[in-house]
Amino acid sequence: MSIIYKTTLTPTKLELLSGWLPSRPWYRRSGGEPALVKSGGFRLDDPDGAVGIELMAVTDTTDGRPVTYHVPLTYRGKPLDGADGALVGTTEHGVLGTRWVYDGTRDPVFVEQIVALIQGTAQPQAQSQNDTPDLTVRTRAASPTRLEPGGFSVADDDSDGTRLTIDVGDAGQLSVHVMRVLDAEADALASALGSGLGYVTAQWQSPDSTMVRSVFATAEHG
Repeated sequence: MSIIYKTTLTPTKLELLSGWLPSRPWYRRSGGEPALVKSGGFRLDDPDGAVGIELMAVTDTTDGRPVTYHVPLTYRGKPLDGADGALVGTTEHGVLGTRWVYDGTRDPVFVEQIVALIQGTAQPQAQSQNDTPDLTVRTRAASPTRLEPGGFSVADDDSDGTRLTIDVGDAGQLSVHVMRVLDAEADALASALGSGLGYVTAQWQSPDSTMVRSVFATAEHG
């Protein structure tokens, strides 16, 4: 179980993301630094207890035209070998010291746990509370068979998200599409959930303070 410390981060997560988001192909703005607010999300546990995993929702309120992004992040106590291009930045944690913050879609620990979440073998945790399951997160398995991740490759980011191709051994491959731009429209949610794909949905808070449910990821067993 990951432990959430009530302490400082310098720079903060939102400050790190303000510099990183504009470089992403799915970022909707052009020019200028985003004005970010935290909108929700949840956590996953690393079974080995070494890596923090957070699936964060952040809203860019630039120009009064809010866009909400899904940003999976991992937090490590030392650099991840071969992942320099996935580094969002480093921050000083008031208890743990230097933390290396990565785009979770490029971190094998996140990949293993998002598969476990979709398959129903990992329990989502509350974003800001210790040892508290987040019962609002909903999932559907992509396969009736329990899939164990092996290796994985990351396809190029597209305009809406990041597609992961995950080797699941004898069961073949699992294709997971991590949504990056969260759609608040009920029709979009209904369409995704009626597709027969595996999925993860979660709630986040819109700028008008209403709670919205969106698809965070879909999965298809190839």
